[in-house]
Amino acid sequence: MAITYLDFEKPIAELENRVTDLRATALKNGALDIDADVARLEAKASKLLRDTYARLTPWQKAQVARHPDRPHFKHYLAGIATDFVPLAGDRAFGDDPAILGGLARIGERRVMLIGHEKGDDTASRLRHNFGMAKPEGYRKAIRLMQLADRFRLPVVTLVDTPGAFPGVEAEERGQAEAIARSTEQCLALGVPMIAIIVGEGGSGGAVAIAAANRVLMFENAIYSVISPEGCASILWRTADKASDAADAMKVTAADLKALGVVDRVISEPLGGAHRDPAAASETLRDAIGEELDSLAPLTPDALRAQRRAKFLAIG
Repeated sequence: MAITYLDFEKPIAELENRVTDLRATALKNGALDIDADVARLEAKASKLLRDTYARLTPWQKAQVARHPDRPHFKHYLAGIATDFVPLAGDRAFGDDPAILGGLARIGERRVMLIGHEKGDDTASRLRHNFGMAKPEGYRKAIRLMQLADRFRLPVVTLVDTPGAFPGVEAEERGQAEAIARSTEQCLALGVPMIAIIVGEGGSGGAVAIAAANRVLMFENAIYSVISPEGCASILWRTADKASDAADAMKVTAADLKALGVVDRVISEPLGGAHRDPAAASETLRDAIGEELDSLAPLTPDALRAQRRAKFLAIG
């Protein structure tokens, strides 16, 4: 699989491309013995990758969270769930492909699985509106959460959005009300709810399906009330200060875990989830299973009380 390298990964790209070129040369000229050279370069590239990702800045983590090859809802769905039955529409206006959801099985548990879908090429990104949901998307999420509550199914959400869609038509159809109602529905659920920030968690568009009993976050994901670029544009009148804004905003998983905003940080494969989506999915599936097991004994009243206490304590 061809890797798309970020700007700060250029030294890694040079080493890994040299390995690829060496292998291609050896394949073409079969008699060459390059094993020792390849092993040396691979070890050097692996060390550089490990060292680079051990000291990522918040802004670099934001870039990883937005990586064009990073897994999205459909990828994780294939890796963590079986027997998926998609459910569409808000029963009021239409269906919003920026939020997908349906009945699924994770391990031995039946759940309601809901999440943002960004798309993975130009056509699908346009179709899914880059994961930026409109009111009908949040009203669909509300409908599915209510269905889960009725049939006593845990709710699992995968959050990955720059934010709710800011267009005129979304405002005309009640974007703020839909986000508020969706957040309210999360808090009112009498069943366990787990939210995982798998990429970007942007503003109310993320919180609307993330007001859960347990909030998990991939180590290279970001979660914030506004994008670093948006924050920089407000504070410094230029998006060029996005790196400084990311540092100040505490958008990383480690920072948010320390602040009590998220409950658990999920490790990623070395170099980010996009380098090994299957391994990332396996780690995610195990984490979800553990969290569902821990919440299973709680009564509906206890789940609501725990959720309320958790969010009142933030800040």
